[in-house]
This record gives sequence, C-alpha cells and structure tokens, in this order.
Amino acid sequence: MTTVLKAKKRDTGKRSILTQLRKEGQLAGVLYGYETNTTPISLDYRETAKIFQTYGTTSVFKVEVDGKRVNAVLTDIQRDAIKGLVKHVDFLAINMKEELEVDVPVALVGTSVGVKEGGVLTQPNHTLKVKVKPNDIPDNVEIDVSGLAVGDTLSVGNVRDQFTEFSIVEDDDYTLATVTPPVAPVEDVDADAENVTADDVEATGEKLTPEKPGRED
Repeated sequence: MTTVLKAKKRDTGKRSILTQLRKEGQLAGVLYGYETNTTPISLDYRETAKIFQTYGTTSVFKVEVDGKRVNAVLTDIQRDAIKGLVKHVDFLAINMKEELEVDVPVALVGTSVGVKEGGVLTQPNHTLKVKVKPNDIPDNVEIDVSGLAVGDTLSVGNVRDQFTEFSIVEDDDYTLATVTPPVAPVEDVDADAENVTADDVEATGEKLTPEKPGRED
C-alpha cells in the first residue's frame, strides 16, 4: 500500500538547525535516488511515526516535496543513542518498474522440536536483504523453525528455494536461527557449605574457628 508523506525542504550545515527542528516537532531526513536531486527534507514527527506504525517501514511511500510526489522507500533510520528516538531518516526514490534491494524483517514461526526438548532458540539476524519489485515488497519474511532440533542451524541456503516472489541477496551461510542445548544448572557451592556440620569439620581435622596467633619468640 502506498501512502503520502508530506515533507518540506530544509536548511543544512548547522547542528543548531537540527536541534531547532526537533523542538518544533519536525523530523530531519533526506530524499535521493531515481530522477531526484539529493534533497534535505523535514517531516512532521508525530504524523510520520503514526504512518510508519500503521503501514510499516517496508512500504512504498509517496514523498511530497513542494507539490511534487515521488515513489520512495525508507533505507535508513538513525536513532538517538540514549533516548532511542528517531532523529533522521533516508528515503530512496525508486522506479516502480525495476527491482530493488531492501532489508525486510525476519519473523520466525512455529515451535521447534529442540525448544520442546529444552533447547534455546536464538535469532542472530533479524533482517533479510531481498531483491523484489516495489509493489511486491513483503512486510516480513516468515521462516518456519518447527523442524529445528537441539544443535541445528537454519541458514539462507536451507530456505532460498522456498520463495518465488522475491530473491534473497544474502549468502547461503547467512544464519537465520539456531537451537542451542539447554544450560546446565550451576551447583550451589555456598548452599553445600552451609550444610556442613561441626561433626563433619572435626572428622576432617579442621576447626570451626581459627586459632589465635601466638607470640613469636
């Protein structure tokens, strides 16, 4: 689904300009790509966040600047390292007739055999780069992990042929999921120490309290 993001051209060159934009509830960005001059832009922060939440970040957007609309996809999101708030976005103008490479979220589905046996499912990579027509960009790529046993690893090479609506750009050894053995319980050494009785200590020739140091001649 295509939706419109209204933007304005913005000034560049000074950090204070970006600070002022944020105070005014604006989000800094840049638009570049197909038949488009690289253009610094600003968007309404709340409205943009609402659209991203509703339509996702993998949608094709119509970015409108000075009354001109271009089809574009979101290629980068920069966040504040401390607060986590989005502070800058990049939009790539695209040709709707040509395939493009985009990063799509990976969604693991199913409960693996290994997890049922006590194993731990881990997901080393949460996105997958695919080559696809703009109108066919998926919201996410679902990967079935139900067949994974303890010690198994699922890589792109195992699932590449399952998808026909797009091609996966990543190498075959790009890891999607693994099931590691359950963690062995750690013995509570302190608890064992607390259960030692005076008789146990005397039996080993040890004493409950250290001797007072004597005088050295």
